[in-house]
Amino acid sequence: MENEELLPKVGAYKFQVEPFHCDFSNRLFPGHLGNGMLNAADYHSSDRGYGVAELNKNRKTWVLSRFAIEILDMPKAYDKVEVQTWVESAKKFFTSRNYAVVSRDGAKAYAYGRSIWVMINIDTRQPTDIYSAHDGLIEKYVETEKDCPIAPPARVVIGQDLELAREINIYYNDIDINGHLNSVKYIDHVLDLFDIDYYRTHQLRRIDIAYVAEAHAGDVVRLYKAQVAEDEYVVKMTKKAEREVEIVRCRVKFVKD
Repeated sequence: MENEELLPKVGAYKFQVEPFHCDFSNRLFPGHLGNGMLNAADYHSSDRGYGVAELNKNRKTWVLSRFAIEILDMPKAYDKVEVQTWVESAKKFFTSRNYAVVSRDGAKAYAYGRSIWVMINIDTRQPTDIYSAHDGLIEKYVETEKDCPIAPPARVVIGQDLELAREINIYYNDIDINGHLNSVKYIDHVLDLFDIDYYRTHQLRRIDIAYVAEAHAGDVVRLYKAQVAEDEYVVKMTKKAEREVEIVRCRVKFVKD
C-alpha cells in the first residue's frame, strides 16, 4: 500500500441537468441534486478503494447518518455542472464528507453539502471500525484545506406541537439497492408536504436531515410537520410497528422566489 499511487483527495464528477429531472420552473428537483452528491460520493470512495463494493466483500457498508444541503442557485435544464466531493475528517466510526456543486468552469457555485457517514457491519447493523477497511486507506484521503462554506448538519430539535400531515405506504420505487427506503426518497416525501402553489412563490434554501432508523417496502410511514419560523419547518417521520418508531427528523428552510 505504501507504494500505491494516490488519486487526488478531491474528486470531481461531471453531470448534465436533464429536463426530466426538473420541476415546473425548469429548476433541478432537490432530490436529484441530492442524488448527484451521493453518486459523486459513491464514485469517489469506490475509485479510492473504500467504496461499497469493496466493503461488501468483508460484510461492511456505508450508511448515511446526516445530510445537509444548502442551495444558492438551483441548476436548470441543460446546465453542465461538476460535483466536487472530499472527506473532511475520519474517526473510528464516523466520517465527514463535503460537496460543492459548481459550473464546469468553476465560476459559479450552485450548492454545497455536508454529510456524516457510518461504516456498519451488514449482519449486525452495528458500527464498525473505519480504519479496519483497506488498512485505514481513507486516512490518506482526508482533505482539511478545501473550504465548504456552510454550517455542518444541524441537530434537529423536534417539539411536541407537530401535527400529522400525511401517511404514506412504501412501495417498489422507494426502495434502493440496500433494500430500504432510499436516502433521497425521504427528502422527496418531506418536500411533497408543501403544495405546488407554495413552490410558485418559494424555493428551498436548506435542508438538514438526520436518519434515525430504516424503513422498508410495505411499511406505513407517518409524516408530522410543524412551522418553527417564517418559511422554516421541522418534519418527523415514523413507521408503524409494534410501536411507532421514529425513522427521520429534518428541518427545511425556504426563501421567497
